[in-house]
Amino acid sequence: MKETHDGTTPPDTAGLRLSKIKTTAAGIPAAVSSLNHGIRKMGLTKTVRTLLMVNQKDGFDCPGCAWPDPEHRTSFEFCENGAKAVADEAMKAKVDATFFQKYSISDLLEKSDFWLNSQGRIAQPMIRAQGSTHYQPIDWDDAFDLISEEIQSMSHPERGVYYTSGRTSNEAAFLYQALVRALGSNNMPDCSNMCHESSGKALTETIGIGKGTVHLEDFNHADLILVIGQNPGTNHPRMLTALRDAKKRGAKIISINPLPETGLQRFKHPQDYMNGDFRSTQLADLFVPVRIGGDAALLKGIMKVLLDTGALDTSFIENKTIGFDQFRASLDKYSWDEIVHDSGIERTLIEEIASLCDESNATIACWAMGLTQHRNGVAVIQEVVNLLLLGGHIGRKGAGVCPVRGHSNVQGDRTVGIWEAPSESFLQKLEEGLNFSIPRKHGYDVVHAIHAMEQGNVDVFISMGGNFLSATPDTKRTAIGLQKVGLTVQISTKLNRSHLITGETALILPVLGRTEIDLQESGEQFVTVENSMGVVHRSKGNMKPASTSLISEPTLVAQLGVRLCPDMLPWREFMKNYDNIRDLMERSLNGFNDYNHRVRETNGFLLPNPPRDSCEFKTESGKASFSVHPLPDVNITDGHFVLMTIRSHDQYNTTIYGLHDRYRGVHGNRRIVFMNALDMSERSLKTRDIVHMKSHFNGTVRESQNWIVVPYEIPRGNLAAYFPEANELVPLDSTAHISNTPTSKWIEVSLSTSDASIIEEE
Repeated sequence: MKETHDGTTPPDTAGLRLSKIKTTAAGIPAAVSSLNHGIRKMGLTKTVRTLLMVNQKDGFDCPGCAWPDPEHRTSFEFCENGAKAVADEAMKAKVDATFFQKYSISDLLEKSDFWLNSQGRIAQPMIRAQGSTHYQPIDWDDAFDLISEEIQSMSHPERGVYYTSGRTSNEAAFLYQALVRALGSNNMPDCSNMCHESSGKALTETIGIGKGTVHLEDFNHADLILVIGQNPGTNHPRMLTALRDAKKRGAKIISINPLPETGLQRFKHPQDYMNGDFRSTQLADLFVPVRIGGDAALLKGIMKVLLDTGALDTSFIENKTIGFDQFRASLDKYSWDEIVHDSGIERTLIEEIASLCDESNATIACWAMGLTQHRNGVAVIQEVVNLLLLGGHIGRKGAGVCPVRGHSNVQGDRTVGIWEAPSESFLQKLEEGLNFSIPRKHGYDVVHAIHAMEQGNVDVFISMGGNFLSATPDTKRTAIGLQKVGLTVQISTKLNRSHLITGETALILPVLGRTEIDLQESGEQFVTVENSMGVVHRSKGNMKPASTSLISEPTLVAQLGVRLCPDMLPWREFMKNYDNIRDLMERSLNGFNDYNHRVRETNGFLLPNPPRDSCEFKTESGKASFSVHPLPDVNITDGHFVLMTIRSHDQYNTTIYGLHDRYRGVHGNRRIVFMNALDMSERSLKTRDIVHMKSHFNGTVRESQNWIVVPYEIPRGNLAAYFPEANELVPLDSTAHISNTPTSKWIEVSLSTSDASIIEEE
C-alpha cells in the first residue's frame, strides 16, 4: 500500500536575517535582482536575448501577471518579478530520468518548495507506477494511451476532474474545455476559483460583466485611484509605472491595506536612470491601515459621508442605476461607533477619504486578493461598485472598476470556456460552434473537487499547469483527497509539490513554455492571451526548447482528443496549425469575430465591454445595481488573532524564486509570522521567537508548527504569513458566500509557544 503524506512544506526556522524595511520600490536594486536571476539561471547571452523579447509586439507575453502592455513600448517592458518568471522558465538546469533515479518521492518530500523549483525544467515524460517509490520515464504514446484508458474506464464522466492554471494559452484552454465537455463533464475547476471568482460574481450581478471596465489609458485621466487589498510592488510591479504617470499628471492615490507596502509608498523606475533622472515618486497620498476584514465597514463609512454631503451624480443614479433608495436607507442602520470599530479607522480619516472621492470627477478602484478571499468577498466588492455608482464612475474616461488579475491568462481562460458553471447563453453559442451536445449540469469548482476526492469520487485528475496541492486551502485535506485518486496527471514545466502528492498512478507531462519556439507541421506557431483589461494579443517564443521531448499544450490536448473522441473535432488539423483552432474559436465564442486577422494586428484587439464602451449594463434591469449587504461579523474569541496569507517579493503565486522578501526586510527564511509589536509585548514575545499556530473554524482545529515571530506595522490583533506554507491553516469549508472562494485572508488562529501554553492577552 502506498505511504501517505500530509503534503505540507517542511518546517525550517534556520537562516533568518532581518534588515531595514524599504521605503522605495524598484530602482537599481530591482534591476540588479532581475539580472542576477537571469544570469544565474540562463547565462548572460540568453538573459539579454530573452528579456528583450518580453511583452514585445513580436515577442512573448510575460508568464507572470496579467497587467496590460502600453501601446507604445520601450525596449524593456518587464519588471523584476517578470524577469524572475522568465529566467525561471528559461533556465538551463534539467530534471530528467537521472534526477528521478537519484531522488525518491520520499526524498523530494523533504525538500523545500524553493529547492524543488530550482532543479530546472522537466525534460521528459515520467510515470510513477502504482506502488513505486520513484518516477520512471514513459513514452508519450504510452502516456496518452494510459490517460485515455483510465478516462474511458470511468463509470461516469463526473469521476474526472480537469484543473487549469491561469498561464494556459487561449488555444490550449479552448481545446481543453472542448475535450472535457465532449467527454460529458463541466468539472473544470481553475485558479480563478481561489482568487478573482468573487470579483466575477460581484461584477456580473451589479454591472452585467465579470471583468474590469478600464483601459490602461484611463489611468492617465483619473483624478483618484483607490488601491484596495493589493500589493502591486510585488504582485504587479508594472502597475507602479501607471500609478507614477497618473501621479505626475495630478491624480491622488489612496492605499487601503492592513500592511503598508513599499510599492505604494515611493517608486523609482529603473529606466529613469538612463535619462539622468535619479528621483523617486511618492505614490500614495493616504495610507489607510484597515483591519483585516474591515473594508466593508470602511466603505460604508465613506459612502455615509458622501450621502450626508450630497456628493452624488444624481443624473447617473436616476438614469443608469436601480436600488438606490434601498441602499441609502441601509446605510442609516450603521452607527459611526460600529464603523470605526469594525474598520479600525478613525472617523476623521474616513471623512478625509470621502473628501477626496467628492473632489474626483474620475475614480478608478483597483483591488486584488485582499478583498476577494473573505467570507464577504462578493459583498465587499459590490460595496466598491456602490461607491463608484454614487459618483457615476462607470463608463466614463478615467474611471471604473479594475480587478487586477494574477496569472497572465487567467481572464482569457475563463473567456474561452474554462468554467465549471457557465451560463446558458455561453453554452448555446459554444454548442453552435462545436456542433455537439454539451452537458448543462454545473461541475466542480476547486473546493467541491477536493471534497469529491476526499469522498473517493474521482478516478482521474488532470492539472493543466499550476501547483494544485500548494495553491489550494487546507493542505492536509487536499493531500488526503489527491492520494485517493486513481490517476493524477500534471502537465508542467517545473517540478513542484503536486508531483509528489499523487494518486495511485501519476504522470508528469512536460510541455513548452511561453518563451520557447513552438514548431508544428505548418511552421512556427503563436498562441494568444487576454490581459487584465480585455485585450487579446499574440505571444510567440523565441528560444530553443529546453528538451526535444517537450510538446505544446494544444498538441497534448489534441492527442488526447484523437484517442478519446476522434470524430467530434478535427484534432489532427489543430496540431498542424493553430489558426485552425482560432477559426473554431471564432465560431464558438462571442467577440472573436475575424480572430486570426485581428489578433495579428500590432496590439491585438479589445473584447467587447458594454459598461466601458457605452455605459450599458447587460443586467436583468438593463441598469447597474446598487447592492445592500450587512456588515460581516468580525468578532473572534478573546486572545485569538486574524491571520491572512501573503506573498513574499521572491515568489509568484506558489512558485518560490528565492528566500528573500526585500521590501519587508526579511531574508533567508519563509516561515515567518508578522505581528504587531504591541501584541508581541503583551504576550511576552520577542523578535525571532518560535510560535505554533492553530486555526479555528466551526469547532475544527488545524495545527502548524514552528513559525518565527517578526514585528511589523500591522493592525492590532492581525497577523500575516506567507503562502503556500500557511495554507494548511486555511479551512476548506471556510469560503466566500456565492463565489466559494477560500477565505485565505481571514483565518482565526491562536498562538502557543514551545511549551504548548496558549498565548493569551494579559
